[in-house]
Amino acid sequence: MRILDPTDERVPVRRSLAARPEGLLGTVGLLDINKARGDVLLKRVQQRLNELLPNVAVKYYRKLTPARPAADDLRQQMLQECDFVIEGLAD
Repeated sequence: MRILDPTDERVPVRRSLAARPEGLLGTVGLLDINKARGDVLLKRVQQRLNELLPNVAVKYYRKLTPARPAADDLRQQMLQECDFVIEGLAD
């Protein structure tokens, strides 16, 4: 697999994918960054996860604004409560 970086790299940096688990167990956190229709996207992701992985818990989180990083307390909460996080944005 070749991963392309959209920045103006004259010599692309070689990257590899992180190791993937054999199965998915635990809790998946969905982080809505508070952009328009991001909630629509993540609600659909949550629906599909529930259909495909009924034994996996799904938790929904939302940032206060898309313009700033997630607050420290929200990041700590996700770290304590989730095994995986999916961040979604849309417009």
